[in-house]
Amino acid sequence: MTINTAKNTVVRQFHPAPQAPARLVCLAHAGGSASAYLPLSRELSPRVDVLAVQYPGRQDRRAEPCLTDISDLAAEAVTAILPFLDRPTALFGHSMGATVAFEAARLLEREHGHTVTRLFVSGRRAPCTTRPESVHRRDDDGLLAEIRLLSGTDSAILADDEIMRMALPALRGDYTAIETYRPEPGAVTAAPITVLTGSDDIRTSADEAAAWARHTTAGCAVHTYTGGHFFLTGHRAAVARLVARHLLG
Repeated sequence: MTINTAKNTVVRQFHPAPQAPARLVCLAHAGGSASAYLPLSRELSPRVDVLAVQYPGRQDRRAEPCLTDISDLAAEAVTAILPFLDRPTALFGHSMGATVAFEAARLLEREHGHTVTRLFVSGRRAPCTTRPESVHRRDDDGLLAEIRLLSGTDSAILADDEIMRMALPALRGDYTAIETYRPEPGAVTAAPITVLTGSDDIRTSADEAAAWARHTTAGCAVHTYTGGHFFLTGHRAAVARLVARHLLG
């Protein structure tokens, strides 16, 4: 089955792998875009066909209003990826993207009778764990201070006022979505969960990462990597091997 991603306004495909036996759909962090997964796509191609969801309000979708609710982000993602479920498909989300992936997996099960083969959640504490957060209510300087603290954006980009002004609406919208998110009581997925976490991530403790086990009926394993919130950058090859091992056997 051949699928034309060119007609899809939400999904991006950087290294098409039409013969791959498995597919991975990726969801980005707050303020992030589909291109954040270009390196992982390169690592996994052609063994795994990697797709990335492009949220509204950034890059080529910059003219569209940002979504400020996790449920809306998950619903848009599900609508976009429904045509791509022609082979075993897993979801991978980092930070905010992990929560979007979790709710997308649940929506696929609830509304479409489809269970993804695995849910990879990276750099995000379990939905059942809470912390008081109000970054989305800060002024622009306060919002950028959080981004610098997490060191997820190149310092040269952070120093470019014009680029950061363009990014602020998406950042604020995403932080609003993730900080106002409240999971449904007892929310679970039927998919197995693989948790990836950074040993020095100030936004996710070891206990908060392990608590993802409460959100699946199919087993959960935690993999810890050295580094902070954006540990993926330094462990891309290892993460690709982990993903491939789970998806390809």
